[in-house]
Amino acid sequence: MPRRPAAARPHRIALNLATAVAALLLASCGSTSQDADRGASSADARPMGHIHAVASDPGSGDVLLATHGGLFRLGPSGTTPVGPAVDLMGFAVAPDGAYLASGHPGPGTDLDQPVGLIRSEDGGQSWAAVSRAGKSDFHTLTVGPGVVAGFDGALRVGTDGSSWQQRPIPAPPRTMSASPSGDRLLATTEQGLLSSEDQGRAWAPVATPDLLVTVEWADDDTLVGVSVTGTLVISEDAGGTWTAGGSVGQASAVSATRTADGLDVLLVVGETVVRTTDLGETLERVA
Repeated sequence: MPRRPAAARPHRIALNLATAVAALLLASCGSTSQDADRGASSADARPMGHIHAVASDPGSGDVLLATHGGLFRLGPSGTTPVGPAVDLMGFAVAPDGAYLASGHPGPGTDLDQPVGLIRSEDGGQSWAAVSRAGKSDFHTLTVGPGVVAGFDGALRVGTDGSSWQQRPIPAPPRTMSASPSGDRLLATTEQGLLSSEDQGRAWAPVATPDLLVTVEWADDDTLVGVSVTGTLVISEDAGGTWTAGGSVGQASAVSATRTADGLDVLLVVGETVVRTTDLGETLERVA
């Protein structure tokens, strides 16, 4: 039975709830003893720690996990560490298949602290500094054709990540997502979902059924997000209207891909990664 589209309306949140939501949206991730003890699998010598981001490799289809312990790849043989141990706070896959990231260097890595924007063209086996080494730790990072955007306490936008312009934004973004065409940026904030059609020079609010913690483009028309109540929400008209899916829990990151069979959605929920192909009706743990 088709779901009834959720009404697109401005959210109204009581002061105490707004305060709690702001803390959720703006909380920074740090390492903990629990992170240090947590491993990817019994076969891995390097622990993952906290999972900061999830993505799909467009070439292999493998699930990529950007974590406190570095990059991990989930393939047919299981979850394996890739490359050096870099605390990947921000992570994105560029249209050309290269990986972009930010965060902190691990022991023995020849990178500045913080690393600024780094790039890998060999699937995460090695990383090279691109810009803002020793200056920026982008906890939020997104890339599209002709646009790279990151937030390190200020919103910075560039065309290729080698140089940046600082842009205003009404509220600090928790997550950002560039459309596949690169024409539009979205940001989840404590003030609601914001949209920019001029690479962050101006922002406008987008009405959603509830406050969104994270949102991601699956294609130029399809958006997948998770609300503060743990509900998966989908828009197939670029944010004009929204449909509520199933309850997926308190997700901190999402990745969505349009396939021939529909939407393939990956979610970081707590310390696990789950997949849904039926809009949250069923969840499969993948890591």
